[in-house]
Amino acid sequence: MNALAAHFLVGPTASGKSAVALHLARGARPVRPILSADSMAVYRGMDLGTAKPDAAERAAVPTFGIDLADPDRPFSVGDYLAAMRAAAPALAACGTTPIVVGGTGLYVKCLTEGLDSAAGADSTRRAAAEAILARAGLAGLQAATRALDPVQFARLRDPENPRRVIRAYELLAAGHPLPAGEERPRPKVAGLRLPPDELRARIDRRARQMFAYGLVEEVRVLRNRFPVLSETARHAIGYEEAGLVLDGAISAEEAIRRTAQRTRQYAKRQMTWFRHQTDVVWIDIGPRDDTERLAARVQQVWNTHGPAALRI
Repeated sequence: MNALAAHFLVGPTASGKSAVALHLARGARPVRPILSADSMAVYRGMDLGTAKPDAAERAAVPTFGIDLADPDRPFSVGDYLAAMRAAAPALAACGTTPIVVGGTGLYVKCLTEGLDSAAGADSTRRAAAEAILARAGLAGLQAATRALDPVQFARLRDPENPRRVIRAYELLAAGHPLPAGEERPRPKVAGLRLPPDELRARIDRRARQMFAYGLVEEVRVLRNRFPVLSETARHAIGYEEAGLVLDGAISAEEAIRRTAQRTRQYAKRQMTWFRHQTDVVWIDIGPRDDTERLAARVQQVWNTHGPAALRI
């Protein structure tokens, strides 16, 4: 485990957290590095649909956690943490506290609480568990894990914690018993949230902008470079819909509608995760809160609660 700590900023998609993080990073001396906690931004070539920072923003602020894998290969949370461990010396060399920003709750949780490294670690089994979680939700993953060993599953501490259920699935699928251990207190992280109507409006605008800026063409390029995309990349929000436009199955307008709908559903799942799995100090965004004002409010939360250790 590296002796690194970071300030965290979370929230649902389209809440403006990336812009706030960039403002805070640029305004610091030395400039603070940003570490992305977004499970779609790890894929190279998937830029418009993941709202990655552009070239100028990356030139201004050291950015980690993006463009880690080609989209034709599976990429697990274990792979993500391994990449962050590899990046630890570069993060430390920046000489200041990194900012972790993102909406992938599992990434945030594993950065703050770690991923158990007991016997039985296996990226294939872990990826299978994560796929079940993505497809069937926590209840589906619990059922699949319980089916492996009902007795062991009954002894699982915190079965509502997806990270623990993923780890339990990984161990039980390998025939290992579940380990015992003490819980660490959850660190406090800053979070941005919006009134539901405003979030919906932002999501609708964002979906339309993605297609206006060329998402269909981005998917065309991806298909030419990678004839077989990974399951995760192929079904990513916006990318699946853009693919259907290319196939002539739906219109661009229908793709925008579906993308917005799926994004709203995803934002709801994000908020559910953060309510139950992360200790968030929420900042409610009001009509007068521009990026600068929000940055000051986030900084106040960070000043009050301090950074969280990175469990990488």
